[in-house]
Amino acid sequence: MADLAPSGLILPRLSCPFPSLTNPAVEEVDRETFSWLVASRMIEDPAELERYREAAYGWLGARTYPYAPSHMLRLVTDWCVWLFAFDDAFCESDRHAAEIARALPHLLAVLDDAEPGARVEDNFARALLDVKWRVAEAGNPDQLDRWRTVTKDYMFAQVWEAANREDAVVPTYGDYIFMRRRTGAMLTVFALIDLATGLPLTPDEWRHPDVTAISQAANDVVVWDNDLLSYAKERSGVNARNNLVSVLARHRHRSIQEAMNQIGRMRDDAIVRMLDLRPRLESLGSEAVTAYVGGLETWISGSVAYSLESPRYTRAWQSMGRAHVLGHRS
Repeated sequence: MADLAPSGLILPRLSCPFPSLTNPAVEEVDRETFSWLVASRMIEDPAELERYREAAYGWLGARTYPYAPSHMLRLVTDWCVWLFAFDDAFCESDRHAAEIARALPHLLAVLDDAEPGARVEDNFARALLDVKWRVAEAGNPDQLDRWRTVTKDYMFAQVWEAANREDAVVPTYGDYIFMRRRTGAMLTVFALIDLATGLPLTPDEWRHPDVTAISQAANDVVVWDNDLLSYAKERSGVNARNNLVSVLARHRHRSIQEAMNQIGRMRDDAIVRMLDLRPRLESLGSEAVTAYVGGLETWISGSVAYSLESPRYTRAWQSMGRAHVLGHRS
């Protein structure tokens, strides 16, 4: 593998032609979501909780769902925090694949069977139950089933990622691209866009080939941006191999800087695909589809804006003392 302790790296510019907006309920939701996290006991270490408070995940929700009413902004932001907490506890750790697999029954039982108020011992499963029933109350059965399905895909994909860590495997390019669309959990947050807009997609609209294609392109942009931005904190950790920078360095024989530059071109190409698909989707004449496409666009602009300011990502780059983070351009 190429050197994982690089110096003088320059991140590609994260181009973003989409509007950058902020939900006016951001401050309130940021406070309430942090309180929800504390009460959930998913994170109990005081220093770790302080790190979450400083990360101000309410700003991620507010930037990615700027159109959502405050109660829906709380729901989507709480879900994002659940994903971050699960990621830190299970995916950015040295947990073995078998250990993660054995944790799944508690979570899957909640997704499939548990009723509101059911006694759930596991902290992550109990918080998941809370989110699930809020999704059920906010949406229709099709929307709930869609969210549950992609959430299960995300959970199973974590076993694959853990197996890579356990066996010191850098996945092949094809396997990584395919699985990153699942390990990144983006479809789980995209599935909540039409709850937040209040304009539900029909099952046929959700499965429309162009909706699938634009969702995949948006998914790629966000997770590849994340691989770039999280590389500094992951490069010497247990999850370094599950990063597109490492994949390109190993299997395409790129230097770290060359790999980053290639990812920059790849994510820009994915944005072009989104722009090409938008007129075709608008021609469907569906207000719900048009609103969903707008939600994908603000997810990209919001993710870029939040990530370039969040200590979750910037602190590691700053600690290297040699790298440069370049702002996005409109």
